[in-house]
Amino acid sequence: MQVKTNLDLNQVEITSDFWKHYRELIVKEVLPYQWQVMNDEADINIADDPQNNGQTKNSHAVANLKIAAGKMKGHHFGFPFQDTDVYKWLEAAAYSFSYHPNPDLKKITDNLVDLIAEAQDPDGYLSTEFQIDMPDRKFKRLQQSHELYTMGHYIEAGVAYYQATGNGKALEIAEKMADCIGANFGLEPGKIPGYDGHPEIELALSRLYEATHEERFLKLAHYFLQQRGQDPAFFEKQLKADGLGADRDLIPGMRDFPRNYYQAAEPIVDQKTADGHAVRVVYLCTGMAYVARLTGDQALLTACHRFWNDIVKRRMYITGNIGSTTTGEAFTYDYDLPNDTMYGETCASVGMAFFARQMLNLEAKGEYSDILEKELFNGALSGISLDGKHFFYVNPLEADPAASKGNPGKSHILTRRADWFGCACCPSNVARLIASVDQYLYAIEDDTILSHQFIANHATFDQEITVDQTNNFPWDGAIHYEIQNPNRSNFKFGIRIPNWSQNNYQLSVNGEAIKAQLVNGIVYIPVTGPTLTIDLTLDMQVTLMRSSNRVEADFGKVAVQRGPLVYAAESADNQTPLWAYRLNNQSVATTQFESQLLDGVTIVKLPAQKVAVESENAELYQPIQQAPMNWEATTLTMVPYYAWANRENGQMAVWQHYQD
Repeated sequence: MQVKTNLDLNQVEITSDFWKHYRELIVKEVLPYQWQVMNDEADINIADDPQNNGQTKNSHAVANLKIAAGKMKGHHFGFPFQDTDVYKWLEAAAYSFSYHPNPDLKKITDNLVDLIAEAQDPDGYLSTEFQIDMPDRKFKRLQQSHELYTMGHYIEAGVAYYQATGNGKALEIAEKMADCIGANFGLEPGKIPGYDGHPEIELALSRLYEATHEERFLKLAHYFLQQRGQDPAFFEKQLKADGLGADRDLIPGMRDFPRNYYQAAEPIVDQKTADGHAVRVVYLCTGMAYVARLTGDQALLTACHRFWNDIVKRRMYITGNIGSTTTGEAFTYDYDLPNDTMYGETCASVGMAFFARQMLNLEAKGEYSDILEKELFNGALSGISLDGKHFFYVNPLEADPAASKGNPGKSHILTRRADWFGCACCPSNVARLIASVDQYLYAIEDDTILSHQFIANHATFDQEITVDQTNNFPWDGAIHYEIQNPNRSNFKFGIRIPNWSQNNYQLSVNGEAIKAQLVNGIVYIPVTGPTLTIDLTLDMQVTLMRSSNRVEADFGKVAVQRGPLVYAAESADNQTPLWAYRLNNQSVATTQFESQLLDGVTIVKLPAQKVAVESENAELYQPIQQAPMNWEATTLTMVPYYAWANRENGQMAVWQHYQD
């Protein structure tokens, strides 16, 4: 008689040295530091804010809530979405309790939930700028107001906090918010037939539905997705009704962007490309994938695939970063991927991780896991320093302090992480991703457990099934699994074979080498007995990567990758200028783990050539026949991209010149 299998995931404990370090950093450094900043108690300098949108060290984010709650006097300070810095911080704290209980922190967070409850209006509304300074303009300028975006971030935090602590008030606040939104938005008479200019509420309501099983929350999420773009002039109509004077704008310049910047030019199921503000796009896509899974909406699923393919195959950097221009923090056009003027916002990489996770929950495909891995180890992780107290908003693939200082078109490119930002969406966003990384390791469907990330862990499933994954990843490619199945349940265990190793890997089960068929980048192993051991050896050789030759910025160049990590050259290790080096097909790499460097990293050294830089007295232009390039043999030393800018303030380059 076959035992019925229940594969619900109960708990995941991260045992990876790499990620345990970062997760403890969140608890010991990041959360206390960010709480100080948001309470205006930290001595910080944000003079290098690449947005130039807040040159005071005050965040005032907690003070705004206190004013809305009647505990302080004053006016709102900051952006309309300033509240979200606090909400994402609360969400990160909630996740941290699962691996590092902290009674002192819990007192702070419980008190914060109480404060948020006091700040909330009786009808459930909560967006402090409008409550404090313009209550008559609630929901009147949705293109710019971020009201639903702001409440969506609380809903996410409230759900996470309730699930982590059992605090019913946290969930009640979220439900009241959602009901307030539902009372104001829809196609019924007297309601607003619109949506927020910044998608977020769609994914938040989906999370609330999963926590409460209240159908009205899922229906509201579905409504926002279906309604977006149905009336392309919706925002303009609201602007006209609210007042067209520039003094009426909530964020200067926001009205000047085209409709597709807000994903509002047409219904999203008809949109062909990923256009507009990069974070808005991937938050929208996350909500689309979430709702498609929960409702079975095939049109939304088709749109998810279309957006995914456009981003990943034509608009994504090798590090996983997205957003090619500082103008609007946006996508531009296919294959436009400049390295030294790009944007690559940290929040966009975090959002891309959200999107990939939801696509994995829809379909077991290795490509989604590959991109999630790329974001975790490169694009998102670059956004936080090794000390946890400095952050990147913009993540370039080429940087030079002289260029950032001297060229206004590159002034948004920092070569040192900043203490904080006037628009501080990124610091708490990367914190909540790292603190919740245990939720990104498995996907379950029917009788299959998919282990799609190589982050060492101990996982427990119902019926006492346990999975122990041990490794020294990302520095080593030896992955070991021990599966305990005492009830002898019958199920399949899937393991992703990453795209960077599919041509060279070894797999053994109970000590016997096997050849398993790859299905969408995944191998499946049947589990029927009480124990099973699996050993996977991945290819960790250094690889020179090229881009499509449609990408002008990378034509004739290569990037260096080892395992999941993209590498970068820094002036801390190499004589400048970095653009004077080139690699070739004879460049055989050597690797070495340096335990005392950058909290422990494997460095890559490559034989290279370097051209001698001419004196300032040389002619600016001269015939190549009379002045040939003089190349000299040298060595190029590279470190993981995520760890750059943790030493001296200097040059960095991911892409290197290459000659066959």
